[in-house]
Amino acid sequence: QVQLVESGGGWVQPGGSLRLSCAASGFFFRNYAMSWYRQAPGKERELVAIISSRGGTTTYADSMKDRFIISRNNVKKTVYLQMNSLKPEDTAVYSCNARGEGSFHGDYWGQGTQVTVSS
Repeated sequence: QVQLVESGGGWVQPGGSLRLSCAASGFFFRNYAMSWYRQAPGKERELVAIISSRGGTTTYADSMKDRFIISRNNVKKTVYLQMNSLKPEDTAVYSCNARGEGSFHGDYWGQGTQVTVSS
């Protein structure tokens, strides 16, 4: 069975940092690009960052590229999102996504982890 399990969310004051993790199992992790998305209640899901299957290419939304860092460990089958200089507008549920590259066509989602940034 395919599983993506996020962890590391919680409450933090503005300017603080959090590191999110997404542990994967049940599919060929090394052949999947991994992404982080976020969604606030009543708003559309928003792409945060993408990392290619081998970790050689990363992309970020413009509003986050200088504060967030996506990385992965293909041995541990885990993708990370380091979030720095957090702002109240970063408050959302953060979810990880796996999308196959090449001949792999799976598309999987985790349940998400809540991040709340407030004073």
